[in-house]
Amino acid sequence: MRIALLHSRIRVEERLLAEALAARNIQHELIDVREHTFDIHSHADWTRFDAVLDRCLGQSEAVAAVRYFEMLGIPCINPSSVIEACGDKLATSLLLVRHNVPTPRVKIALDPPSALRAIEEMGYPCVLKPTVGSWGRLLARINDREAAEALIEHKSTLGGVQHSVFYIQEYVNKPGRDLRVFMVGDQAICAISRTSPHWITNTARGGQAAALTVTPDIQNICRAASRALGGGLLAIDLLECPDRGLLVSEVNHTMEFRNSIAPTGVDIPGRMIDFVISQARTSPTPAITIPSRTLETVQ
Repeated sequence: MRIALLHSRIRVEERLLAEALAARNIQHELIDVREHTFDIHSHADWTRFDAVLDRCLGQSEAVAAVRYFEMLGIPCINPSSVIEACGDKLATSLLLVRHNVPTPRVKIALDPPSALRAIEEMGYPCVLKPTVGSWGRLLARINDREAAEALIEHKSTLGGVQHSVFYIQEYVNKPGRDLRVFMVGDQAICAISRTSPHWITNTARGGQAAALTVTPDIQNICRAASRALGGGLLAIDLLECPDRGLLVSEVNHTMEFRNSIAPTGVDIPGRMIDFVISQARTSPTPAITIPSRTLETVQ
């Protein structure tokens, strides 16, 4: 068996995953997708892999590379459809709502006047997010109309893809923390709480991680969210709403986990690699040939 670990930067997580592969005596290669070309008509060299684990930072590069390997019939974790669904907060929210998974209310607007109207309808405070992004960047809590007008103007002036859609989410008055649950297939293997005096509790923004018991309620909502997004290796962020209970805020397809191993005591990279191995093909995919066609003139 040979596993490809796709990446665009080697972080602690990628090193831990490679170590987990080596500990299981699994042949593997770390593939920096920036350094390779992928010829869609000539691919014999890439068919040596039995599974692909995507750890690319950028959504576009991840989707492009994974689609190529999917075309070869190689199992990819996560699939391109899951990467697309998780990498866009709007796509995530739509799938959660479609599958009746509890999630914060969201309004979408596509121009500044509509955005201001949506914010007023949502009520203050509310949260303005880019549809694409991570680590809690470019999030803003809007407390009043003046702040709303200023933020909308800034986004409109800055321009760019990440500012062209106004994603407005209700502000959930969580108890100073949010929850992150690590999913391997249908199983929540462990969870942490992320606590901070700031309303943004990401560990990348200084939130403190602590182990959290996976209750049946947490297991059930995270399993439903994972299935709604397509499953695989995911980290699901939950908010504790005083009125409605657990709500799925976001779903992450290339999660960081370095700060969660010690507090939970769970071998997260090992469990991830075991899942990848379970999804790998057991026999080589036959070479793909494109038959030549004879053009005939139809009288």
